[in-house]
Amino acid sequence: MNNIIEIEHLQKAFGNVRAVDDLSFKVAQGELFAFLGVNGAGKSTTINIICGSLRKDGGQVIIDGTDLDHNTDAVKRELGVVFQNSLLDKALSVRDNLESRAALYGITGAAFKAKLLELAKLLDFEELLARPVGKLSGGQHRRIDIARALLHDPKILILDEPTTGLDPQTRKLLWNVIAMLRRQRGMTVFLTTHYMEEAADADQVVILERGRIVAEGTPLELKNRYTGDFVTLYGVEESAVKSLGVSYEKLPEAIRLALPNTAAATGLILEHPELFSDYEITKGKMDDVFLAVTGRSLREGEDV
Repeated sequence: MNNIIEIEHLQKAFGNVRAVDDLSFKVAQGELFAFLGVNGAGKSTTINIICGSLRKDGGQVIIDGTDLDHNTDAVKRELGVVFQNSLLDKALSVRDNLESRAALYGITGAAFKAKLLELAKLLDFEELLARPVGKLSGGQHRRIDIARALLHDPKILILDEPTTGLDPQTRKLLWNVIAMLRRQRGMTVFLTTHYMEEAADADQVVILERGRIVAEGTPLELKNRYTGDFVTLYGVEESAVKSLGVSYEKLPEAIRLALPNTAAATGLILEHPELFSDYEITKGKMDDVFLAVTGRSLREGEDV
């Protein structure tokens, strides 16, 4: 599979703070790529460099075969970006906001009207076109942000915390749209998120810590590498569980065992069938991966 993003030895410092420290990774075309790290890990700095809005100190950024240093404008045309903070004008209507943005890409007249109708139907904002953006709810506002990013049919959609604070219905709508764009158009999605269940659906995950990669791989690879399996037992006495000699925690009406892998869980069940008449096995989650790798919650710190 072709790589549409190639980052090699990227560096950026702010004074004595190395926000991005010799960062290298690749994103395959059509992939859902999750870029994770506590606030301050260097995610926003990296995104701003990729978008051409922040000058790097060193390294190379290649987007769809084009070196950012050689043709920044060509790179920007390949990108659609939804930042945490909206770029829309609150005083203007939805239609006027999108029309002015489309004009920057040379999309006017009938071409704009067709694109507006397409996006309004796709993101369900047909009834909002005449409403000022400042009067929209958070979920409505985010839909227009994404429409703005899609006006010029970018090959890469960068989503920086796209669903933070949204209601479940709007989050589901946005992810359905993103899945459709990837399936029908082969769009690549570069995601940062605080919702680890969204990262669990990614094709590849990179975890940053102080500007460096500390873990990368598919969600399954990371779970197998950094977490174990959990076996939840029901209807057993704590004294019997203690005799197993494994780590455990008490839950309401259950006891959960922590084991290094599925093989260890299977072996324990076969050795002590009398304790495992009512149980369930689950793998560690991406939250467990992140905590194991960084030792911190994903919501700590302030972004750089």
